[in-house]
Order: sequence, then structure tokens, then C-alpha cells
Amino acid sequence: MNKTVTQAIKDRRSVRKYKDEEIDAERVKKCIENATLAPNSSNMQLWEFIHVTDKNVLKKIAYACFNQNAAKTSKNMVVFVARRDKWRSRAKENLNFLENLFNKQEKEGIDVKKRRNLSRRYYKKIMPTIYSDFFGIVGIYKKLLSYVIGLFRPIYREVLYSDLKVVTHKSVALAAQNFMLSMNEIGYDTCPMEGSDTTRVKKILNLPKKAEITMIIGCGIKDEKGIYAPRFRVSLDEVYKRV
Repeated sequence: MNKTVTQAIKDRRSVRKYKDEEIDAERVKKCIENATLAPNSSNMQLWEFIHVTDKNVLKKIAYACFNQNAAKTSKNMVVFVARRDKWRSRAKENLNFLENLFNKQEKEGIDVKKRRNLSRRYYKKIMPTIYSDFFGIVGIYKKLLSYVIGLFRPIYREVLYSDLKVVTHKSVALAAQNFMLSMNEIGYDTCPMEGSDTTRVKKILNLPKKAEITMIIGCGIKDEKGIYAPRFRVSLDEVYKRV
């Protein structure tokens, strides 16, 4: 099945009920791999994808999702998790990747000094400055500092813990959209579920305390009663502004 991106976007619907028909977990895994290609803040990739195929675990998570049809009829689920707590290791991995790239380019006679210095400053100094905090105290100081500097020039202002939480979840949500469109392209259906007891789900999956669930996506093949109503969207004129 080869669809254009536009076709996949238009065909994707939130399916609330799935057929009693198994899906290929390996194909779902490939769609998760596509999720990792999503754009994300500073390429930090502060995400984790839990692919649930075990019947007992599916049943437990369905219960934590209030046994809504999209959960209890799912053949697989994918839990999209924000991992802001991994910022140190991800910053290090990014820098290691760039250092290896610059070493290779340097051997080819390419001048990489400026880019290397910028990369080291970004991942060794700027990322720790943005992501480090101590019970919210550092964040308040950074917020005040950004406000003062912002009086004179543009400055990054999303520096509180709550700001960075939003930033991280936005990146994870972009990955989730990649996943759902990829699933649609291969003929599988999905439903991103907001209604869940995320504390229970974290316990079921043994996720660490600092991990945060962005969304749980049910997966399967659409039942004939799986879409509850035709799609409704407000007028484009209401949401589109051109300046």
C-alpha cells in the first residue's frame, strides 16, 4: 500500500473499536522506528516508546484506560513517554556523534573549528543551563534573568521546569504523529488516548518516577463500527491567519 503523505493524513482517523484480528508486531515496530525520525527540540530525543503486545499487560493497561473500547479491543498498544530525565546522556550522545563527524570531515580537509566550538558550547554549556534545576529554584532565577535580558534583546524564555515539560511533550507528540501516519500507510489503525490513569500505567510498565506519559495509542484493524462519527473541523478561515 503506497499512499502519499496527504492521503495518509486525510485517511487517518481515531478508531474506537478494532476487529478481533491480530496485527504484525514487527510492522508496528517499523512504524515506531519512523516515529524516531520526527523533528524534536535540539535533537535531544527525550522520548521512549513502549510497545505492548503481551495480552495480560494489554488487559491491565486497558483497565487503566477505563476500559474504553479503543483500549480493550487494541491488539497492540504503544505508550509514548517523555524522558526529560535523560537530557545528560542524550546531550553527550549528540556531542559524540558530532565530534566523530567533525573528525572525519577534518581528515577530508574541511574546516570544522567553528562548528566544533559551537557544538561543544551548545551541548556542554547551553543544554545544562536550560535543563538543570534544583527544586525549581534555579528555574525561577533563569526566568528572572531571561526577563531582564529580554527587555533589551530576544532571549529564550521557556526555562522553568513547567516550560521544559511542555517542550519535551511537544517533541514526543510529533513522534506520535509520525507513528500514526506510518500505521495508516500500511493499513493499520490507531487511536491516541488521553483518558488514562497514567500513574497506574507507569507502575504496570515499571517506568521511573521522572518518566511522563504523553499519550497511549491503541492499535489494530478498524471494525465497521470503529469510527463513531464523520470528521468535523472548524472552518479554515477561523484558524488560518496570514501576515
